[in-house]
Parts: sequence; C-alpha cells; structure tokens
Amino acid sequence: MMMISISKEYYQFFLAQAICSGIGTSFLFYPTIAAAGTWFKRHRALAFGIMVSGSSLGGVVLPIMVQHLIVEVGFGWAMRIVAFLILGLLIFGNIAVKSRLPPSRKPFSIKEYFVPFTELPYLLLAIGSFFVYFGAFLPFNFIIVEAKETGMSPDLANYLVPIINAASIFGRIFPAHLGDVYGVFNVCIIFTLFSGIITLALWLPAASVAPIIVYAVLYGFASGLTLAIIPALVASISDIQKLGFRVGTLYAFSSFGALFGSPIAGAIVTSQDGSYSGLKIFCGVSLLAGATAIILSRVRLVGPGLLVKK
Repeated sequence: MMMISISKEYYQFFLAQAICSGIGTSFLFYPTIAAAGTWFKRHRALAFGIMVSGSSLGGVVLPIMVQHLIVEVGFGWAMRIVAFLILGLLIFGNIAVKSRLPPSRKPFSIKEYFVPFTELPYLLLAIGSFFVYFGAFLPFNFIIVEAKETGMSPDLANYLVPIINAASIFGRIFPAHLGDVYGVFNVCIIFTLFSGIITLALWLPAASVAPIIVYAVLYGFASGLTLAIIPALVASISDIQKLGFRVGTLYAFSSFGALFGSPIAGAIVTSQDGSYSGLKIFCGVSLLAGATAIILSRVRLVGPGLLVKK
C-alpha cells in the first residue's frame, strides 16, 4: 500500500497491487486458515465464516473511507492511512494466530501439488471453485458502473459494493453454522445455486434502482457463504495436517477463474456495444456451473441421497 501511494505509472500500480499485494495477502490468508482449522471440528464452518467475515467488514468500511480520504487528503495519503490501518490490525492478528498441531516439515516437491487432483471429489470441488470464482466477483467489479448507466445516482451507486459486503457479513456467519448442522456441501450447493438464480432472475432484467439494491443485498448474503465455506469443504475431505496445503492448492487452481473472469466479462460488454446483459448471463451461468461441479463432488463422496449430511 505504501508503494501504491507513490506510484505514478501503470506498471508501478501493477507491481505494487497485483503482484506484491497478491503475494502478501496469500501469505497471510492460507496459513491463518490452516491454523484455525486445527482448533475446530464440530463448528469448523462457523469458525471459518467468522474469520472471513472480517474481510466483508473491511469491504464496507474501506471503500467509503477511501472515497472520502481521497477528497480530503489526496490519493497518496489516503493509501498511506489505509496502509497504517492494515499494519496495526495485522500486528494483533499475527500475534493471535497459533496452530494446535506442530508443522510437518518435508522436502519440497512440485509433484506433491498435483497429488490432490488425483482424488475425484477434490478435483470436482476445484473445478466447481474455478467456475464460482469465474463469476462471483463480477457483481463487485461491474455493478456500480452498470447501475450508473441504468440511471442510479453516482452517490448511491458508490454504496452498492459496501451494501454487498455488509450483507455478506451475515451471509458468512449465520449460514455457515447451518453447514456445521446440515453439512457444508449441502449448504454451499444451495447458496451457490441461489446466487446464480438471482443473478439471472433479478439482476439480468433489473432496469431501475430498487431491484438493483435488492439484488445487491441478496447476492451479498448468498455469495458471502459460498466464498467463506470453501475451506470447510476442503477440510471435510482432507487430513487436517494437510489443510493449508490443500486449501492453497485449490485456491491456486481456482484463482485463474478470478483472474480471467473480469477481463472476459469486460470483453463481453464491449462486444455488445455497452450492454451488460451478456455479462450478467455469463456471471449467472458460471455460478450455476460451479454449483453443478460441487454437486458432482458431493455425489462422488456420499451418493445422490438428498438427506445425507455432507
């Protein structure tokens, strides 16, 4: 963030934000998930949901905070203030992180990263996560621009992403508890299907302010659970000592969906002369495809029975 505050050229922003921030947040996220997972079994999904709900809270506070700081103190100092805030929070966070199990040291082998994909349930879950990430972030990236073109005032449109994130706080906590009770696969499938359905049924035809806001709330709630519970799905089919490795491997695979999803969606908008209909269909279909792959993973694990907890 400090380097972003002094960046002037595009390549500087790319190196600071896309490369350095991406690597840094990965170093923070995956070890933390792995460490927390060792402390919980019965309420593991709820624990993961509470953990990642903090990112939703940040998604509410930071966009509004940065928007006002840029006006008050300029872009450079806005980024520095955010950097100091994150630094302070990370100091306390890193002090609190502790694994129940000691680390297992072994020689590095690139082949080991391909071993999980030989397990069909894991492979199907990874494919499902890939398609989920293909579409899940498109509303975050495009809903503000699309809403402004629909006629929503810029002041209100700028609050749509905080609205999505505010709803996802609740979506990441309360439904995650249902995952512990009824099965993490079952709950994830339901909420992912719901995310895809409302994208096609509500966001696609939305042509005024009210349905867009309703969609933002519902999508934030539903997608919050989907994005939060994936580590719990991996944990349910993994040796807990390998959780960090297997979660990281799955996210490394599915991250290509997040990487290419937005450029493809942007190209769709361009090809349709600025219409967002194709983007919305692409988003909804990607989520439904992801849910389908997760369903197949569940079927491989426990069969087609709807009442089986998994």
